[in-house]
Amino acid sequence: MESFRSPVSSSRFSFAYLFERFPSFVQTFVYREALEMVRQEMAPWLVSIRRPDDPAELTEKIAAEVFYLPEADSMRAEIDAQIAQHKLPRKIRRTVAEWRKRPDSNRVFEAVWLGPKLRERGIRHVHAHFGGLAARTAWMLRKLFGFTYSFTGHANDIFCENDFPITNEMLVRSAKLIVTETDFARRWMEEKYPFARGRIVRVFNGIATDGFPQRQPPSGPPRIISVGRYVEKKGFADLIEACRLLRNRGRKFDCVIVGGGPLETVLQTRIERASLGDVVRLLGPRSQSEVRELLAGSELFVLACVPDAEGGSDNLPTVILEAMLSELPVVSTKIAGIPEMVIDGETGLLVAAKEPAALTMAMEKLLSDPTLAKRLGARGRQNAVEKFAIEKTVGRLKRQLVQRCAVRVPNAAYARDPSLRQPWWRRLFG
Repeated sequence: MESFRSPVSSSRFSFAYLFERFPSFVQTFVYREALEMVRQEMAPWLVSIRRPDDPAELTEKIAAEVFYLPEADSMRAEIDAQIAQHKLPRKIRRTVAEWRKRPDSNRVFEAVWLGPKLRERGIRHVHAHFGGLAARTAWMLRKLFGFTYSFTGHANDIFCENDFPITNEMLVRSAKLIVTETDFARRWMEEKYPFARGRIVRVFNGIATDGFPQRQPPSGPPRIISVGRYVEKKGFADLIEACRLLRNRGRKFDCVIVGGGPLETVLQTRIERASLGDVVRLLGPRSQSEVRELLAGSELFVLACVPDAEGGSDNLPTVILEAMLSELPVVSTKIAGIPEMVIDGETGLLVAAKEPAALTMAMEKLLSDPTLAKRLGARGRQNAVEKFAIEKTVGRLKRQLVQRCAVRVPNAAYARDPSLRQPWWRRLFG
């Protein structure tokens, strides 16, 4: 009877991760999760629709095998050839004909091409990150082949509606499981999609807690650092204004903003018009190791997140975790899931969004009180380790996939974590 109760499977792959592009420099949290899932012996099949396009100096070294789909044109040509030779079932031929000229039509071709590859590997479930391109391909895989799917929603991908034929509501309605990074996002989705209550769960984004250099702030003016894409929701315009107010109060400092994106010229113009070029610098994109070195050499981390014009916002910015693990005191805003990371007055300071004056006061408070800054930094690191260590967050995610999506448990994963149990019918029929 012991073998009957064991939920293990001898299949090589337990489920498929489906990514739009993997790895991606701006989505390091996704890369870390996938590799940790591999490390925990869950044997996911890593599938990427597109190849990486990061600059060579920012490209992550892939520490796992990744399967890439063909380029869109060659994939469509291959499927069309199979249709012409009547090699595909009628249902697939009709669906391709129906969707061929619709927006986002590549999703049907990706599903038609990928479906047989998943079946060959005994995979029954697909998990995607973001309610975006990969999730829409997963939706089409369900429509055409009956695969189940789940996805992790992050920020604008769930907070802002898309204009594709496969809507956010359709993604949520058909998903076996919807994962959110924060309780804020979980509650938001439950209110917007009440029919999905019970299928929406919160699993924090995780982060490896090692590899952070010891803090060594340089001599001279204290450095304030911020990191993120140069887009509206990061609130860099408010940070620049707060720096202007801080300088006007006679405070000496140096502020660096790491990132890159469409608002770079706009932000640089703001810096120049405020005559801040000697104290505020846009550093552009930097590698992960360079970012951590910059964090170690700073006194204060600030991320002034705001809602953007389309209603989107950050949800759980990973860079705040990196700052906390670097023992930097954090100043941020009270939006979305940020208060779930930064406990105001205990692990950092939070202010209302779009209030540069309040941001200035919080920054000055920490710069003028090194004892408080050190205490908040130490507690921030402790909080990050306790709540966001990646081995813990991936452990929670894999249990959700096993229990709610009937993902198979490889022998090695079960030996590592005997708490992984599947529905009785999976144990009966495998």
